[in-house]
Amino acid sequence: MRPGFTEASEGPLPVAAAAAIPWAFVAGLKDRLPAASEPLREFRAALEEGDRELARRFHADEPVETLVRDRALLVDELLVRAWAMHAGAIAGDLALVAVGGYGRGELLPCSDIDVMVLLPQSEQPGWTTALERFLTFLWDIGLEIGHSVRTIDDCQREALADIGVATTLIEARLLAGPEPLFSAMRRALAPDRLWSARDFFDAKVREQAERHHRYHDTAYNLEPNVKQSPGGLRDLQTIGWVAKRHFGADTLQELASHGFLTVRELAQLQSAQSYLWRIRFALHLVTQRREDRLLFDHQIRLARMFGYEDATYTLAVEQFMQRYYRTAMFVSWLNELLLQHFREEILADRDAPAVPLSRYFQERDEYLEVTGEDVFVRNPSALLELFLVLQQNPALKGVRANTIRLVTQNLWLIDEEFRQNPRNHRLFLEILEAPAGVTHELRRMNLYGVLGRYIPAFGRIVGRMQYDLFHAYTVDAHTLFVVSNLRRFALERYDHEFPKLAEIFRSLPKPQLAYLAAIFHDIAKGRGGDHSELGAVDAEAFCLEQGLSRYDARLVAWLVRNHLMLSVTSQKQDIADPQVVNAFAREVGDQARLDYLYLLTVADVRGTNPKLWNSWKATLFDEFYERVKRALRRGLESPIDREQLVAETQSQARELLAAAGVDAATIDPIWSVHTDTYFLRHSAAEIAWHTERLAVREAADTSPLVAVAEQPGRGGATVVLVHTRGRHHSFARTTAALDQMGLSIQDARITPTTDGASLDSYLVLEDTGMPITDRQRMAGIERQLAQALSERNAAAPAVTRRMARQARMFTTPTQVTFSDDAKNGRTILEVVAGDRPGLLSEIGKLLWDQRVELHGAKIMTVGERAEDVFYVTDEMSRPLEEERRTALAEALQHALDARDAAA
Repeated sequence: MRPGFTEASEGPLPVAAAAAIPWAFVAGLKDRLPAASEPLREFRAALEEGDRELARRFHADEPVETLVRDRALLVDELLVRAWAMHAGAIAGDLALVAVGGYGRGELLPCSDIDVMVLLPQSEQPGWTTALERFLTFLWDIGLEIGHSVRTIDDCQREALADIGVATTLIEARLLAGPEPLFSAMRRALAPDRLWSARDFFDAKVREQAERHHRYHDTAYNLEPNVKQSPGGLRDLQTIGWVAKRHFGADTLQELASHGFLTVRELAQLQSAQSYLWRIRFALHLVTQRREDRLLFDHQIRLARMFGYEDATYTLAVEQFMQRYYRTAMFVSWLNELLLQHFREEILADRDAPAVPLSRYFQERDEYLEVTGEDVFVRNPSALLELFLVLQQNPALKGVRANTIRLVTQNLWLIDEEFRQNPRNHRLFLEILEAPAGVTHELRRMNLYGVLGRYIPAFGRIVGRMQYDLFHAYTVDAHTLFVVSNLRRFALERYDHEFPKLAEIFRSLPKPQLAYLAAIFHDIAKGRGGDHSELGAVDAEAFCLEQGLSRYDARLVAWLVRNHLMLSVTSQKQDIADPQVVNAFAREVGDQARLDYLYLLTVADVRGTNPKLWNSWKATLFDEFYERVKRALRRGLESPIDREQLVAETQSQARELLAAAGVDAATIDPIWSVHTDTYFLRHSAAEIAWHTERLAVREAADTSPLVAVAEQPGRGGATVVLVHTRGRHHSFARTTAALDQMGLSIQDARITPTTDGASLDSYLVLEDTGMPITDRQRMAGIERQLAQALSERNAAAPAVTRRMARQARMFTTPTQVTFSDDAKNGRTILEVVAGDRPGLLSEIGKLLWDQRVELHGAKIMTVGERAEDVFYVTDEMSRPLEEERRTALAEALQHALDARDAAA
């Protein structure tokens, strides 16, 4: 078995003889159904009894191949008996044909049951009524039938126009009716009439590529589709369809007889198919419908059903899903191998000459192959050189089938001696340093099993999932997405995506160090302990082993150890605080480390979950990077001074206000009610915008001021400005209203003023992760929020938006912690809880009830978890004392846990 692949490929070859054993229950129906006095009730009872028996046999661990076949036999018997009962005189003229998966004789409990009624060329009158009676009866007994009615000409015309129809009809199986009519249809659809083997192969490969693209070209999504996702059952069916069209092969066993599969590969393929069938069968039983998606709702239940138990560092569901993902990886590998075999058999120029590319590799018909069967045995280093040759020859379309097989058969050669060989060290680094094809070949190395053998720690994370909503992919897939994101910074054709990051990346002295940090940053997931620390140890050892300098090895290790630092600091701390910036600058130490870390952070966040990255994070990370960069330029011995920063910000804001025509005399009264904290936490552009809005407001006007605009001077988010007097539940009401309007709050800066008011700004995004651009939408938010804030003595409105389906599957215990922000005279409150609509409003109400003043909030959502930070004081603007902290923690714990229980 290929290293890194699933146990599913290790099982014995399923007992072929089982298909010949009749199911006694179906055999009994042959006498029972024709004699039924009440056919509708009898047929329905037979179907229900048969399905119950199949479910019992599944739970008794009978081979799923037998169950899939027997469900088709059960439906066969019901359909044939119902046809004989209702077709009447037309039974001898029309053919009842099973098509699609049912035509293959494969049905799961809730699979589609597709049939076709084949008409003679000259339609006979009177068949419509009998057919309607037949189909109605089937629906009444509980069979959901998909049907079509066609003549042979119809079949030929529709199959020619649609490869999907052609594929369905290729699998047709006669259930009842005249054999000559059915045979005539088969002849009309033969390869010499339409869809030659060459055309059929091309069409199915294109169809598969389009299907894979719909699933993001990865089998490793959080909720994969067992049938349609890459590495799923459809990939196995594609192999079967092409084999049937070209060779007339009806079974996978026939591929082995044609020399396309070894006996061992056939056993692995059948075992993988069996495992995927078992999952799909279980899904149908659990949901009682045709459900092919492994949703979070079902993964835990199926893990228990399949006998998995929680281990020390891995949940049962994670073990179950790892086996699924490794099975999918094996299917993907086998699909590539066999389709390449078919390509060479069907499309290739058999007389194409071999063009030497190196001592061990040559090109034949645009594909790479070894120069001899014993290349890898004679020179094991060729197992790495293969991928370098592919990079050096970008015109190559791929690897020939026999060479793919030879790679996997010789993986055992990648042992400790191989890993210590300096030539292999040079080859691996050359792959990382290549100008093109880095990500592509790393993914191919992973698929072929080479990467996990060369870096054994990587082999252990292949297919490893993390049961949460934060990580959208398995650890190995995520890792290679991070490398891919770094590569996009390096390639000019992607400059439009992140022009600044591209410029920084190309200034790196050694980009390969960023790739190594990406490969190792999550490599210790699932071991227990701090994966960053453990991964850093692995990274440094590997880099030194590869011959990197001690400085480079330590830089890679530092990046792995601190790969979360920039993201967590910018999202959970006040990056406008010079102390935070100075502390981070001291930790980073120099500009080179900052550049590497910034690039790795963006690549990592973008590769974690497609929904995680947004314009606000891009702006936040960039702003923090620039602040730290400035601190490093000043020198660690000369940290940023608060007073100087306040003076610079005020000076810039005055210039902007003067340019906007704001009278200088109006500025000082507005600013006089603010402390230095206000000028530290807002940019000059934001302060100028706030001042403009307040300058036109009458002093006697006590109604709430609400303004919505693009974030001044920054972009990336939409800012909602709220100015209120008498701040009763202001935060709670504002967050509730914004939440109810479907807005995602990214950041909240609460600025109490010395005259008893509060100037608050909330940075928000639409639920798509994009800023608001519609002016009418902005105006509507202003109106609704102003109305919510104008209701005197009203509590915060209830948020009625429903929690997302996936989030309801998780229970996150509430955690409340406190820390001191002594230099700013504040207490830092961190709340970890299950993310749900109305959470911020709930916390805001509790803070008000506990007489706790809120000065700011940093909002961070990690999948199903909210990890929010609040800067608070008591009523006298002092840090909270221990007694107040205890009371607040208990109130938060009780209220949020009760809310979770109710949800």
